[in-house]
Amino acid sequence: MRRLFISVAIVSALVCTTGSAGLPALNPAGATAISRMFQSAVDAGEIPGVVAAVTNRERVLYLEAFGKQDAGKNVSMANDTIFRIASMTKPVTSVAIMMLVQEGKVRLDDPAGHYVPSLNGREVIASFDDKDGNATTRPARQPITVRHLLAHTSGLAYPFTSATVVAIQEKKKQEPRDQPLLFDPGTRWHYSPATAVLGDIVEKVSGESIEAFYQQRMFGPLEMVDTSYRLPPEKEARLVTIHRREASALMETPNPAAYTPTVRGDGGLVSTAADYARFVQMLLNQGSWRGKRLLTAQSVRQMTSNQIGALTVGEMPAVLPRTSAAFPFGAGTDKFGLGFQITMTDGAAAHERSAGSYTWGGINNTHFWVDPRNGVGAIYLTQVLPFYNATSMDVMKRFEHLLYEHLSR
Repeated sequence: MRRLFISVAIVSALVCTTGSAGLPALNPAGATAISRMFQSAVDAGEIPGVVAAVTNRERVLYLEAFGKQDAGKNVSMANDTIFRIASMTKPVTSVAIMMLVQEGKVRLDDPAGHYVPSLNGREVIASFDDKDGNATTRPARQPITVRHLLAHTSGLAYPFTSATVVAIQEKKKQEPRDQPLLFDPGTRWHYSPATAVLGDIVEKVSGESIEAFYQQRMFGPLEMVDTSYRLPPEKEARLVTIHRREASALMETPNPAAYTPTVRGDGGLVSTAADYARFVQMLLNQGSWRGKRLLTAQSVRQMTSNQIGALTVGEMPAVLPRTSAAFPFGAGTDKFGLGFQITMTDGAAAHERSAGSYTWGGINNTHFWVDPRNGVGAIYLTQVLPFYNATSMDVMKRFEHLLYEHLSR
C-alpha cells in the first residue's frame, strides 16, 4: 500500500507545478532540474537521501524523495518518510507561545521566572577559568523575559555552541539550561535551549503536556498526521536512519529496535515534508490554513520581524565539530524574530530567497525557509551529521538556486 501512496504523491507534486492563478508556480523544467540535482547528489555520495518540498499558500508545488531511508536494509526514501526534525520543533513551540500571548495568558515582556521559578535570580558569568572550569558570577542586570527566550537573547547556550558551557557541564554536572548566563539578557544573540523553557511555559500555562497541546491546537487543525513526539510501532518502519559524514564516507547508524521519544520544547518532534509544508502554508497565509486560524496576522508579523534591535545573529563556533560545523548562513547580518532567523539581504540576483524570508533548521540537517515576498516556502530534509557540514549545505543551496531560477511569480 505504501508504494501506491508514493506514486500518487509524485504525480500530484508534478501536476501542482502549474500553480493557481495569482500564485507562484514552479515550472516543469525547474522540477526536472531539481530532481536531477538531488539524484546526482545521492549518486555522488554527497547525501544518503533527501525528501524536499516546495509550497505556495495553497498547494505543494514539488514533493520528491531520493536515495535511501535505510541503506543497511536497502529501503528507499519515500515522500512519507519520517524524520527527526530536532530544532525544527522550535518554531512549533514559538507558535504555541504566541497562541497563549494572543489569549492574554502570557505576555512577551513578563519575566520568564513568573512561569519557571528556576530562572529567578539567575546570575551571569563574570569571570571564567578555562583551565579548571571555575567561574565567578554576578547578578544579572535584568531578568530573562519570554521575549528573550523566543529571540535567543536570554544568555543561555548549548554545549555545541559554547566551550564555557561544556566546561561547566563537565565540572559542575549542570545541564546547560540550569547554568549561569553567558551574558546579560538582551545584550547578545546566542543560540540556546531557551525554547525548552518555552515548552515548560506552555505546559504550565495550558495545564497540558506539549504533545497534547500541539496535537489539539496545531497538528490536528493542520492535518499534520505524522507529526508527534511519539512514533507508534506501526510507523517505525518509515523512520529514516541517521548518517555521519566521516573523512571518506557517510557512516550509517541503524535505527533502534524501538523508538524512544524525546519530549522538549526545543526538539524531539518527528515529521514529514508534507506535514511541515502545511505548517509553512499556515505561516504564508498569515496564521490561517484552509479556513482555520491559528495565529493572527499581527502575531505572524511580530514573529517574523526584527526583535533584537541593533544586534545581529552571530556565528556559532564549531565547539563540538562532530556535532556541528560553524553556523548559520547570514551570521553577522541577519536578524532574529520570535522563533525565526530573518534574512536581511535580497538574493534575487543570485537566485536565492528574498530579504524578509525566515528560517530555521534541525541538528540532523533538516531545514526550511518561508519567503513571503515570493509567496513560497521550502523544506529540505536529510538526516546527516554534523549540522551545517559543507557538503549537505551545498546541496541545499543548489536546491535553493534552482527553485528561484525556475519560479514564476
